[in-house]
Amino acid sequence: MVFKVSLVSTSPIDGQKPGTSGLRKKVKVFKQPNYLHNFVQSTFNALTPEKVKGATLVVSGDGRYYSNDAVQIIIKMAAANGVRRVWVGKNTLLSTPAVSAVIRERSGPDGSKATGGFILTASHNPGGPTEDFGIKYNMENGGPAPESITDKIYENTKTIKEYPIAEDLPIVDISAVGVTSFEGPEGKFDVEVFDSADDYVKLMKSIFDFESIRKLLSSPKFSFCYDAMHGVAGAYAHRIFVEELGAQESSLLNCVPKEDFGGGHPDPNLTYAKELVARMGLGKSDTGVEPPEFGAAADGDADRNMILGKRFFVTPSDSVAIIAANAIGAIPYFSSGLKGVARSMPTSAALDVVAKSLNLKFFEVPTGWKFFGNLMDAGMCSVCGEESFGTGSDHIREKDGIWAVLAWLSILAHKNKENLEGDNKLVTVEDIVRKHWATYGRHYYTRYDYENVDAGKAKELMEHLVKLQSSIPEVNKMVKGIRSDVANVSSADEFEYKDPVDGSISKHQGIRYLFEDGSRLVFRLSGTGSEGATIRLYIEQYEKDASKTGRESHEALSPLVDIALKLSKMEEFTGRSAPTVIT
Repeated sequence: MVFKVSLVSTSPIDGQKPGTSGLRKKVKVFKQPNYLHNFVQSTFNALTPEKVKGATLVVSGDGRYYSNDAVQIIIKMAAANGVRRVWVGKNTLLSTPAVSAVIRERSGPDGSKATGGFILTASHNPGGPTEDFGIKYNMENGGPAPESITDKIYENTKTIKEYPIAEDLPIVDISAVGVTSFEGPEGKFDVEVFDSADDYVKLMKSIFDFESIRKLLSSPKFSFCYDAMHGVAGAYAHRIFVEELGAQESSLLNCVPKEDFGGGHPDPNLTYAKELVARMGLGKSDTGVEPPEFGAAADGDADRNMILGKRFFVTPSDSVAIIAANAIGAIPYFSSGLKGVARSMPTSAALDVVAKSLNLKFFEVPTGWKFFGNLMDAGMCSVCGEESFGTGSDHIREKDGIWAVLAWLSILAHKNKENLEGDNKLVTVEDIVRKHWATYGRHYYTRYDYENVDAGKAKELMEHLVKLQSSIPEVNKMVKGIRSDVANVSSADEFEYKDPVDGSISKHQGIRYLFEDGSRLVFRLSGTGSEGATIRLYIEQYEKDASKTGRESHEALSPLVDIALKLSKMEEFTGRSAPTVIT
């Protein structure tokens, strides 16, 4: 079929500034006339011509409500902008890590490689007609667009006057694998629908020893549960865990992707992953059923993960530190060593201690996976993580939830090589974590999220905290007035990062209060919500004494929590007597 290109007049729409995770708004906002079109065209205009004309682009996402409509709109705009071909995951489904893998690894029959891709996701935010939608652009390295590109996109949204579109292009069937070809003013245009899992599974099999994990999962001593929370991870769970690794079908929970995530909030934490938490013996009531040895959950677009043992929660900060400490022996991909490790600034310093002990390069970066990507592209980092349930490595340029689960299963398989048969007791998730604490010390850690706070009040709170930093002696008077059993504040600042690769400087990345005993309080405004502001408060207490690493977190952190809430005047500014979520 031959299609025509028409130019549609438009005008700028306020508020189309992409954050570190792209543009996220309510569905009703994206459905406004020209809203999605403006953003897509502004993105095309921000890219160099060779990344658009004659190029191959990936367009897929987590399958949330409005994805089908959005994919068809982007296909029509890609055709009109001279793109040569668009690759779409079957039923629009590709996890965020899989998009990164496809951009980096996939080759078409003619040797074509993707130069980038649009990912349709609002990550861990709810989906449905009244909920959230999102879009972001990833570059040819498979990672999120850098600020130089997102700034151009935003500037373009403020001046856009028209966009080209192939309005007469018919709806492409994205429910079946195959190629649909068209002819346009600039020549051929193809839409190829491909299996969502093939490329990603191939990559995972090149990283991990699947046979070793299969032996673990097939052992009668070991039990396993994976909760996709009705997100896109469900498109990979059966293929990887059941078909490739031999897990029981019954070990999969909520693994059918749904456009509204089954009415749930697809955020893999102790608050929202209620079904998995109960099954793992961490719920408020005893189910009377023996929990599995290992449990894990994913968020909507499968880039985040939560790791659980039997009646035991592994903090994301501990998780990345434990993966780094065990990677060389347990994961074939890292058998020749780690290039370096990195964490986001709010993440606990557990990884720092491992890096120092193993003599590894270490980096502390702002929140946002693109900062890790720069280090990885320069060959400076192998394993990295964020406290917000994001863990990954240099196999792609996004965090990767299923990768993290396979990393933990690899460590468990490695530790239990001699224990799967006979009377030997299994080394459990809890055993691994407690041994890690005994070796490296424990970083007691919690995060308080205050969601949908009035943006003006949130800004005032942050300004108040910055003003306090002008006099550390005054801060310490306040601290001692609140709790005399807390160490003095040694320094306080707004975190600023100079990228060692490109020299770029990122300012205002979070407010820090650092205590003499290694404890920390961190306050950040998060850009991952679609309405209002989210204030994140991070509280960390380091304990080196092995005899004191077994305390309950809430007990160990109680003095610092008290300090944080009173120092920040949290209730006074937000009107909230309690956070929305405690992790």
